[in-house]
Amino acid sequence: MDLNSMSMLGMAAKAFEQGGIWMFAIMVAQIFSLAIIAERVFALFVARSKNQSKIAREFEEDIKKGRLDRVLHKSRALAASEPIAAVTCAGAQAAQDFGARDEVQAKMDEILAIENAKLERRTGFLSMLGNVGTLLGLLGTIIGLIHAFSSISNMNAADKSVYLTQGVALAMNATAYGLIVAIPALVMYAVLMNRTQHLQDDLNQASFRVFNWLTFNYQSVPAKPSRPQKSV
Repeated sequence: MDLNSMSMLGMAAKAFEQGGIWMFAIMVAQIFSLAIIAERVFALFVARSKNQSKIAREFEEDIKKGRLDRVLHKSRALAASEPIAAVTCAGAQAAQDFGARDEVQAKMDEILAIENAKLERRTGFLSMLGNVGTLLGLLGTIIGLIHAFSSISNMNAADKSVYLTQGVALAMNATAYGLIVAIPALVMYAVLMNRTQHLQDDLNQASFRVFNWLTFNYQSVPAKPSRPQKSV
């Protein structure tokens, strides 16, 4: 490690020490925000790819030929990793049970809502943590200024100027650290929400295709006619 890096680390450590107890509170918000960012980036960019429509096409031929047993077998194998497979499995099961069009849609919508909710999980906390980091920094600054002004009330004019300058500089450390935490959290919140919306749109479009294949190519059992009542 070179001297410049050591100097920067030393300055950061000194600013953290001078900022007071509020720096530790901001650090907790930073730890949580970084953990959420890492988990969501992996879940939305690494573990999930925008290819649900491509995966849905793997079921198209079997659905159109009425081979729902094969559809169920393949969709169950992929359901743990691919959301469209779980949605297809629910729709194919309803169709195999001779459910009507509304029943197939209801079963697919139920699983679709669950899968879409998984994409939004924990991302909303980044907005909250960004705002909390900013507010904690401002609170630390205000309390630091109050302490600085109250401490110089009994000093002479020469000492007041020096002590007040030092007090203001120390108090601003909390605001700076709060902004350092808030800016990445809010930027990543916007990035992750944009990615979530794209993934949800892709999943919804793929689910709509599967629903159309199921309802147009697999006929449900018609309702049984009611028996005419005997006249008395």
